[in-house]
Amino acid sequence: VHVSEMSWTKKNVHPGKIVSTSQEVEVMVLEIDQAKRRVSLGLKQTMRNPWEVFAETHPPGTEVEGEVKNITEFGLFVGLPGDIDGMVHLSDLSWDQRGEEAIQEYRKGDVVQAVVQEVDTEKERISLSIKAVGGDKFTEAVGGVKRGSVITVVVTAIEDGGIEVEYEGMKSFIRRSDLSRDRSEQRPDRFSVGDKVDVRVTNVDPKTRRLGLSIKAREIAEEKEAVEQYGSSDSGASLGDILGAALKGDD
Repeated sequence: VHVSEMSWTKKNVHPGKIVSTSQEVEVMVLEIDQAKRRVSLGLKQTMRNPWEVFAETHPPGTEVEGEVKNITEFGLFVGLPGDIDGMVHLSDLSWDQRGEEAIQEYRKGDVVQAVVQEVDTEKERISLSIKAVGGDKFTEAVGGVKRGSVITVVVTAIEDGGIEVEYEGMKSFIRRSDLSRDRSEQRPDRFSVGDKVDVRVTNVDPKTRRLGLSIKAREIAEEKEAVEQYGSSDSGASLGDILGAALKGDD
């Protein structure tokens, strides 16, 4: 029995760490070479492939608990049932931090919760995600928000280049040029922390976990809607007449 056929999980170890002298073992005949008068046997073949067992009992989306066995520049290796390891890549450690920062918080021996992403039985590889535990906050927060939606945000910071706002716990930044369709009103200092502002969603990016927001786009859309509802550009009505009619309609 060649050492490579002794264990699914213990690679490159001395046979004495797997079996002992005089121990009776059950083996499988792998090959009979009559010319060399040699019989090749396998010990691990009498047991099920632990990656196949894990794949059956832990389909993608299953939450698991394990101990951090090793930490590398690529991520964490976590011990799993069946004496096998799963890997959490740097990109799957945190929604909010860069992987290189997030991995600093872990130590060997830490017990972590993770979600099974993929099990490759042929390559004997299991992909895990720590950030997926508890679901994706971004998706939950912006589930009903689409490009073109108008939402209400709260101003959290005033900067020279624009304002930082928050929606359902998610931070976004509105650039100075998007603060108003009127150039004279594109001043961050006209806002205060805590102000509630209606904005139009210009982009939803799940990868960067950012919402593109614009007050200017909301104002332009509202003006276009008013023109369509109360007059047209060739009807002779001025924008002032149209908006005046819109305001009276609101009253």
